[in-house]
Amino acid sequence: MSAKTVWIILIAVLAGGAAGFILANSINRSELSNLRTENERLKSTAPPTGGTGDAKNDLTAEEISSTIARADDNPGDFDTQRNVGVAIYRYGAMKQDEKLVEQAVKILERATKLRPDDYDVILSLGNAYFDVGYFSKDNEALSNARTFYGKALAAKPDNPDVMTDLGLTYFLQTPPDYDNALSEFQKSLAKNPKHEKTLQFIVQTLIKQNKSSEASEYLERLRTVNPKNQSIGELTSMLSSSQPAG
Repeated sequence: MSAKTVWIILIAVLAGGAAGFILANSINRSELSNLRTENERLKSTAPPTGGTGDAKNDLTAEEISSTIARADDNPGDFDTQRNVGVAIYRYGAMKQDEKLVEQAVKILERATKLRPDDYDVILSLGNAYFDVGYFSKDNEALSNARTFYGKALAAKPDNPDVMTDLGLTYFLQTPPDYDNALSEFQKSLAKNPKHEKTLQFIVQTLIKQNKSSEASEYLERLRTVNPKNQSIGELTSMLSSSQPAG
């Protein structure tokens, strides 16, 4: 992936969010507190006294390993697998810790085997696989993300965010599959024509396909939806560079 593409993806994140690590800032202090609470609940002991963890930003290694161990020790308990898996995934995403996300995948896989139709688990597992695929350039992980996004859309078919993330699994794979990415982005825009992240990526996809005229049309739509979108300048530059000199 080129540095320019990475930059655009990060801009897209800031503007509208995407799966996984790309949503690193979506976890807030409340969610961090929830993860600590889950850790304490699983230990079934009184909260530790003094000096354990930082209430603002970080969990200690002990808190993380203890929470994961509780899930590993109770593989048949769906609630434990779901709660720990989702919480560890979100924390791993916030910290952009791929190994922690991979641990969350294992826990969430156990959860989905216990209850295959749980939407939160399905979507979290899709996002976790997306992260692994994105940062490791792992086509198999992106394919797994695609599978779980498909299941999520089967349960809730009108979610443009999931449609866009599904399209991104094609956009980011090696080699990219721009035709299928474009198809998913178009489905997303059919549900929400003002979806900024989708507009950003459909412009990039069309540029990659040498469809400058169509890319320009979608870029204008993005300008209309949000003239202050941070990706507009770079997308304009990409589009200009893709066009032959007049």
